[in-house]
Amino acid sequence: MTAPARFLVVLDADSTLIEDEVIELLAAAAGSLDLVAAVTEQAMRGDIDFAQSLRLRVGTLAGLPVTVFEEVVRRVRPTLGARDLIDGLHAQGSRVGVVSGGFHEVLDSIATDLGVDHWRANRLEVIDGHLTGGLVGPIIDAAAKAVALQEWAELDGIRLPQTVAVGDGANDLQMMGVAGLGVAFNAKPIVRAQADLAVDTRDLSQVLPLLGLRG
Repeated sequence: MTAPARFLVVLDADSTLIEDEVIELLAAAAGSLDLVAAVTEQAMRGDIDFAQSLRLRVGTLAGLPVTVFEEVVRRVRPTLGARDLIDGLHAQGSRVGVVSGGFHEVLDSIATDLGVDHWRANRLEVIDGHLTGGLVGPIIDAAAKAVALQEWAELDGIRLPQTVAVGDGANDLQMMGVAGLGVAFNAKPIVRAQADLAVDTRDLSQVLPLLGLRG
């Protein structure tokens, strides 16, 4: 009997794996929500460079205490079907990754709770218990997302044609380009136009039948 195909499914985090934009939850605590939300929208449409937009938005968070991370984690809402998708993939031997333009300080808890196999995100600089408004380490931009998908596929012994990238914003396009299948999830027009398939209902379990799987 032939073994079922194994996939590596890599998801964007904000507005894909989770309903929220974490940078906006942090900005709400910092009093900079309106500015940050406007810049986030521009970045996701592809109107401005992601790294530039990230630095601008993170700069508004200077002075926040690190206790804000616990508050934000409590507010984050996994997208409908997220756990069903992950459990369904694991049930037939597939792997799941999350690569985010957001932040490890929040994603670590969410990814662990959902049973994700791999995840990667940006790190915020903290000095004396407060955010400085800066970042530490490489920025997880569009190119870094594509690299993560390829590295995880190699690590898991899964060929690129058996990889799937799921996202909603312009910074997901490069990983969609290297994946075997690119899925636009309630995505911006620029992403829908370039993706192989689109899911227009906010239910991640709808990715399973695209792969010939059932939840």
